[in-house]
Amino acid sequence: MASNNNTTKAVPEAKAALNQMKLEIASELGMSNYQQVDKGNLTARQNGYVGGYMTKKLVEMAEQQMAGKGQQ
Repeated sequence: MASNNNTTKAVPEAKAALNQMKLEIASELGMSNYQQVDKGNLTARQNGYVGGYMTKKLVEMAEQQMAGKGQQ
């Protein structure tokens, strides 16, 4: 079976910022050593919380920017 490796990022420069955000959110959720943890040993719920909160924060940021509140 052919591998569909379509993981191109719209803004490749944002990768470091997203990784930092992921670590900060994991820390907020009580996973202080998230960077060193084998993600395969975490439950789907634990991994899902991190991704879910990232999505929630990104949507909030986009909404604020669209409303003109995120501009300086």
